[in-house]
Amino acid sequence: MNNDPAMIVDAIKSVLRDVELPVSLHEPSFVGREWSLLKDCLDSGYVSSVGEYVDRFEQQLAQYLGAKHVVAVVNGTAALHISLLLAGVKPGDEVVVPSLTFVATANAVSYCSAIPHFVDSEQSTLGLDPAKLGQYFADILHQDNGQWLNRHTGRRVAAIVPMHTFGHPVDMDALNEVAGQYGLPMIEDAAESLGSRYKGRMSATLSSLAAVSFNGNKILTTGGGGAIVTNDKALAERAKHLTTTAKLPHRWQISHDEVGFNYRMPNLNAALGCAQLERLAGFVEQKRSLAEMYKKTFSCIAGVEWFQEPEFARSNYWLNALLLDDANLARRNEALEALNNDGIMARPAWTLMHTLPMYQACPRMDLSVAENLEQRLICIPSSPFLVRGDSSA
Repeated sequence: MNNDPAMIVDAIKSVLRDVELPVSLHEPSFVGREWSLLKDCLDSGYVSSVGEYVDRFEQQLAQYLGAKHVVAVVNGTAALHISLLLAGVKPGDEVVVPSLTFVATANAVSYCSAIPHFVDSEQSTLGLDPAKLGQYFADILHQDNGQWLNRHTGRRVAAIVPMHTFGHPVDMDALNEVAGQYGLPMIEDAAESLGSRYKGRMSATLSSLAAVSFNGNKILTTGGGGAIVTNDKALAERAKHLTTTAKLPHRWQISHDEVGFNYRMPNLNAALGCAQLERLAGFVEQKRSLAEMYKKTFSCIAGVEWFQEPEFARSNYWLNALLLDDANLARRNEALEALNNDGIMARPAWTLMHTLPMYQACPRMDLSVAENLEQRLICIPSSPFLVRGDSSA
């Protein structure tokens, strides 16, 4: 097999030949009304979590997604944290999460004083494997007083958190079937998949709760920010209450009825988000055009495969990814070294969660697919304005 690093470098350079090096992995694009809306927000004096742009951003994002409720927060991790609490996760519970994910997925579970339970991915989506998970649950779960317990630890399994890796939706119908069999709530980690569709339905609307991120490297950015998405009015109202320090509404008295969190998105960030939302559909199309260019280029390169969206999905291609044919950590690192030396920022997948020092003792299933993918994955430049000849950036 031939996954010569020089050939990978040349292939990517051929796609990006009109782009000045060095080139980042994913940069934001600010060529719409960002400046004018930010100035308007500054002129209003309302730059913190009170202001018209927060409400406007929530309403416009809900309309884009076709969801009933959006609650804007300070980042995607906060959105996950609150979503887990809303789903009823309690201290000492176990929450099923992929080992192949960004650390925020596992950290949010820890913030609830719960325990991440790591499960495997499938190569066709890079996300949770429904069939393998169903077989695993049949082996390890038993019911006691209406609750499903891990027979090895005795702890309640409280929720499942699938993550749409690099923007590619997992097979949510199959996962929902597994979750429904055991009465487990599902929380979408849609941090990377805003604008992606699963069987025609928008990512972040495929379960009762979802968390989205608007970090600086996401397809839409508010600088720092995130959102909780739900169709349940009661959940949305509770999310807003918890993320506003559980403050009771009153014209002048400051009082709180439980431990809350200072998680609401500032108006200044929301103003940036409103401008970015106006261009989101265009960002998705630009990124899909870039993905198509990568697909054509790497179809001729031996020993390396460009990762293509699952057949049931229309991905935002947040990050384009390559898969080396052989699971060889040294070869992967050679390619990463060559790319970065040539001014092309490239990164591996995240270090698998179950290998991190704080999570090594957590329960886990066989993770052979995730371990294989970690040694083969390379993420390559994916900013929307990298499309050759595009003048909108």
